[in-house]
Amino acid sequence: MEVVGTCGKTTLSSGQTSNKTSNITSIYDDDDDVVGFEIHAQIIMNKLIRGTKERDVISIYGMLGLGKTTLARKVYNNPSILNYFDVKAWCAVSQAYNTRTLLVEIFKQATSNKIKIKEDDDVADMLRKVLIGKRYLIVLDDIWDVEAWENLGICFPQGECGSRVMVTTRIEQVAKHLQHHSHPYSLSFLTSEESWELLEKKVFRGESCPPDLLEAGLQVALHCKGLPLTVVLIAGIIAKTEREASLWLEVAADLSSLALGEQSMKVIQSSYDHLDDHLKPCLLYMALFPEDHKIPVDHLLKLWMAEEFVLNAGKENMEEACRVCMTDLLNRSLIMVSGMTFYRDVQYYSLHDVVREFCLRKLTEDKYMQLAVPFNPYQHLHSTISRLYIYIHDDLVKQLDHTNYQLDKIPMLDFKETNSLEFIAHPKLNVWNNQYSNPLDLVVKLRFVRALDLMDVELPDSWATAIQSLTELRYLALCVKQFELKWISHLHNLQTLRLKSSEKLRLRAATLWEMTKLRHVNIDCFSVAWEDNEQESSPTSLLENMKSFGTCNIRFDNMNARFWWRFPNLEELCLSVKDVPEFPYFPIAEVHSHLHFLSLEFPLMELFDSFGWERFCVLPSNLRHLDLAKCLLTEEMVLNIARLKKLESLKLQMGFPSMRSYCWDVTNVKFLALKYLGLFFMQIEEWKASEESFPVLEKLVISAWPGFREIKEIPPSFADILTLRRIELFDCTDSLGVSAMNMKREIEENTGCDSLQVVVQK
Repeated sequence: MEVVGTCGKTTLSSGQTSNKTSNITSIYDDDDDVVGFEIHAQIIMNKLIRGTKERDVISIYGMLGLGKTTLARKVYNNPSILNYFDVKAWCAVSQAYNTRTLLVEIFKQATSNKIKIKEDDDVADMLRKVLIGKRYLIVLDDIWDVEAWENLGICFPQGECGSRVMVTTRIEQVAKHLQHHSHPYSLSFLTSEESWELLEKKVFRGESCPPDLLEAGLQVALHCKGLPLTVVLIAGIIAKTEREASLWLEVAADLSSLALGEQSMKVIQSSYDHLDDHLKPCLLYMALFPEDHKIPVDHLLKLWMAEEFVLNAGKENMEEACRVCMTDLLNRSLIMVSGMTFYRDVQYYSLHDVVREFCLRKLTEDKYMQLAVPFNPYQHLHSTISRLYIYIHDDLVKQLDHTNYQLDKIPMLDFKETNSLEFIAHPKLNVWNNQYSNPLDLVVKLRFVRALDLMDVELPDSWATAIQSLTELRYLALCVKQFELKWISHLHNLQTLRLKSSEKLRLRAATLWEMTKLRHVNIDCFSVAWEDNEQESSPTSLLENMKSFGTCNIRFDNMNARFWWRFPNLEELCLSVKDVPEFPYFPIAEVHSHLHFLSLEFPLMELFDSFGWERFCVLPSNLRHLDLAKCLLTEEMVLNIARLKKLESLKLQMGFPSMRSYCWDVTNVKFLALKYLGLFFMQIEEWKASEESFPVLEKLVISAWPGFREIKEIPPSFADILTLRRIELFDCTDSLGVSAMNMKREIEENTGCDSLQVVVQK
């Protein structure tokens, strides 16, 4: 594919927009903090774009904490690289890896997840065929041995298309063994000036260092010995301390006495010691996820709540308290952002390898036990009794099995402490599947667990009997064939229910109303079953704790239209409408004043053409994020959306190719707060807009069905949107790409700034 444009400063690509781009973990939480990498990045980019037309391997090597992944990520997400390669994929290899799993991940990215993989498929051969004849870029992050390359490299075809494989490794010998045409690239340490620049940015967040702290700050930076990881960890410590030169000099003195190899662990220990007590179990819990695992924020906060790392304090929202904890750990550089949503909220966190290694050492030293006080924003309102946790881990599981769950027979436990001991389940209990053919055999022994995640295992029908004794469960995630709410109605403390099923499930509404502590329900596909007497009764039962609910397959009659009226504090709702509605979706908008995210999938919209369906789609006024699938943009529907004065992101998706296309005219319509607009397969043949239609838009994403009629041009008025920073186009017409590049040039000529990034991928 031809390069259609290059841009200046890069940003992370959206994790929701397309599988062709990827958010990669970094020791920095945004690209503004990437210091000292500009020259390195340019050298690596030249190796990728220039030089031999044959396939080449570009290796970056250096010690832990130098920023190899950060550099690779910076290059990978640069728009000139995005536009140059036909196919891109990022894969974290690490020490323990499964070749097929890695190949599946690469294949999914290479095909934008459009081709389903079966268990007996030869993924290596499928990947090879997909890559043949294309200019591809594959990143293999954190390779530890040559064998990993030999297992994966045979799937990357040779040729003269200019394809590249970029590798990061800590081991120089591995980098040299992989050398083809380009010499391995050794990543150097930061200079003292670069160390100070990074430290200042992290501590003062864009402001200048006060003169009275300058000398002490320079000393701290100098004693970080040029290691970026140490710089950002130290910044996380001193940013939370009083701004006194003497305290900073003490930090510098501590650093100066350490050898380079000892620094990282010592600094992490210091960061850990400075944490508030409630943050320590939150951090250690994250280390139980696999290496390089991207931990979904949405799941993590629910797990923390289940384990009671945070408490519900009156009006204080537990979910928001969890996000406060996450932000605190992020600000201290102990966790990393590894994925963003379409609208730039954090979607995934992960741990740097060295932070995870520290946490696992800490857990081992403490025999996986910890005395902790739950986080309570209003501690004066509630007693704060400390609790003794033990994390379920491999060794304990083996001993539990051998002793038939007799705690006094387990050597690693002090029998005097077991009376007050509370179990914290491994976030992914099914990691023991190799040892237990039926994980339910183990589950019945862990009757005090609060969180159980068996989503990746299809359970036998006996699962309902097995969990009868797990009365303390607050978080339950299962993959089942059959399900009835009455099977878990005894779980009076349950907060989160996640279900995946190969069958369509029906939930009895009457049982749901009894589960008053439920906060989050997420089920792949289900409908609601009502009792006869409920059809006549008024909706008196309310689930006031319910925060998120989906994905419900709903038929709109008078009863189902009232279903989510019972959730007055609902914040997120996902619905799939199966027929033409007979009643308004939200007849009393004030009932859902807290609703900020709505995902709504319609049936085939052509069927709605003559029914005036839009009058049923008056939406709650406080929505900030709206996803509409299979929705025709009629004039009335557009006005319904434009009435949402707080709407920040709008994602529209047709979902199927159609022979129908239309003109979308919003010349006289204003989306006052909209920052992110995504148009996916919408088959809009002509798009008209004024400079006032999207006054604060920051990001535009358009994806098309190849071969079908689509937008030919971005409205010229977009060049006058001062806030517009990024346009991403996928499988779009050449004319649309040209209009975007012309707009970029016009902005540069008028303002003198290279402020707009344009990414075009076929």
